[in-house]
Amino acid sequence: MTRYLGINHIALATADMDKTIRFWRDLLCVDLVAGMANHEVKQYFFAISNTCLVSFFQWPGVQPIQEKESGRPVNGGFVFDHICIEIKDEDELWRLKDKLDVADIWVSEVIDNGFIHSIFTFDPNGISVEICHRVKGIDMIDAISMVDPTPSPAAMEGAQPQVFWPEVKIPTPVNERRIYSGELRKILKQ
Repeated sequence: MTRYLGINHIALATADMDKTIRFWRDLLCVDLVAGMANHEVKQYFFAISNTCLVSFFQWPGVQPIQEKESGRPVNGGFVFDHICIEIKDEDELWRLKDKLDVADIWVSEVIDNGFIHSIFTFDPNGISVEICHRVKGIDMIDAISMVDPTPSPAAMEGAQPQVFWPEVKIPTPVNERRIYSGELRKILKQ
């Protein structure tokens, strides 16, 4: 069975890379670690941790999305609700909240979700960003449960993977596996 280690990166879009850098690098203190460009398209990477990146494509003509409160339904085309970034502790959460307040960037009050404490804000692209820290002494996965009174049929089957998709009968033999060079090789240090 596949075991996931976490999110490697999430790729978002921006109309203004400088405003995005000022928010993510300078205000949230997330290191800008790589970048590349191809004609009018740029892609820059910010290191959330040693194992997780947020990347932004700067596309000509892209517009910021309309800000919306996290968790509130929308109509029409939609990609995702918000991104949540975990930080070390309560003190860092309050320091970041104060920093956003002083910068005159809207930031929510601190919210106690039982297993995490969170603040919400918006980046220059209208992306809802949640910053959280885990409540000390609470194991996040053990602390949460399914409380939907009318769960979807697939959810009622349980938490573990079910036999639903076709099974792989003939895996790709090792001597036939091919790996092709990708665009991100350009950002590797020489």
